[in-house]
Amino acid sequence: MPFNIALSGLNAASDDLSVTANNIANANTNGFKQSRAEFAEVFAASSESLTSNAIGSGVRLKNIAQEHTQGNVDFTGNTLDLAITGQGFFTLANSGALSYTRAGAFAADRDGYVGDADGRRLQVYPPLGGGVFNTGELTDLRLLTGQNPPQATSAIELGVNLPADAAVPANPVFDPADPFSFNHTTSTTIYDSLGSAHTAAVYFVKGAAVNDWTTHMVVDGTPVGGANALTFDSAGQIVAPAGGLFTLPPYPPGNGAADINLELDLAQTTQFGGNYAVNNLSQDGFTAGRLTGIEIDPTGVVFARYTNGRADELGKVALSNFASVGNLGQISDTNWVETFASGDALRGEAGTATFGLIQAGALEASNVDLTDQLVNMITAQRNFQANAQVISTADAITQTIINIR
Repeated sequence: MPFNIALSGLNAASDDLSVTANNIANANTNGFKQSRAEFAEVFAASSESLTSNAIGSGVRLKNIAQEHTQGNVDFTGNTLDLAITGQGFFTLANSGALSYTRAGAFAADRDGYVGDADGRRLQVYPPLGGGVFNTGELTDLRLLTGQNPPQATSAIELGVNLPADAAVPANPVFDPADPFSFNHTTSTTIYDSLGSAHTAAVYFVKGAAVNDWTTHMVVDGTPVGGANALTFDSAGQIVAPAGGLFTLPPYPPGNGAADINLELDLAQTTQFGGNYAVNNLSQDGFTAGRLTGIEIDPTGVVFARYTNGRADELGKVALSNFASVGNLGQISDTNWVETFASGDALRGEAGTATFGLIQAGALEASNVDLTDQLVNMITAQRNFQANAQVISTADAITQTIINIR
């Protein structure tokens, strides 16, 4: 009997040492979670013959539990390296099979798909536009390397202050080449449907009547439409046209692009005392752009940034969590799979509910504490030696009994 008990102790110590060895071997594995061996005593007595004087039959390995505690976050500077600070797992797909990981060392393949070194692709929620994502669907994250298409300018928003004490220009006939035929001007760059740039200038001319002005739009030196009347009230606010909006006639750029249809918004223009000042000037067009880089914000939104200043949303990193993380099924390459005991995957977004935030340009290190593991290794060694000594002692006792005459 002592032989079997001590043998179970040897096996337990060996299993404990194997778990410790695996932890030490993965001390530098990104996203690795250390394990611990959990043991239980063994009794040969059945439920019908329970007694408080029963001698145990040894020990058995009851469970190997992983400790899903946070590892240190190490910054790498690589944009596609991702770390989760808090709860959650990255969701990966390989030919439809889903797995989950905390190891965020991702890279783009030759087709632009982002995934790990083994071909598992990172899953994101597809964009619907306007900062909204379809959180009911998973798709592969793909980095598009093509140009960002241009957008023709359709609106110019201009807010200036026109001096209330301005004088009527000396020359009554407006001519953009004659500075004595207008009071003030400002310009901006607009774009046609091909992304070609054009210069649009707005001129302001003081009228003879109090609080009256006229504006002229000139694109590339060509007037677009005629004079547009502006009227202010005694508080210096625009009263005509309504809302300060002017719809201008189409302007043909002459390079094969579609006509430019502009709306001039002067709602923020005032007539106060003081100097002429441009307080706001913007337009909604842009030229074509080349990809300059990828950015991922703490909520997991993936942006593609282009030379034209645009930032397109490519998706939002999908995080997953489980009711019982400790019961996930372990597979190789620091990945886990869903099991019946773990419960169904709970999908979510970084920074919401119980999910942590995403740190781009960083990796989560292993949570192995080498000092603890070295102590465990010594303990397992001592346990093995002690159980081996029990076998040696039992052998000596048996030999003594055999030698009785």
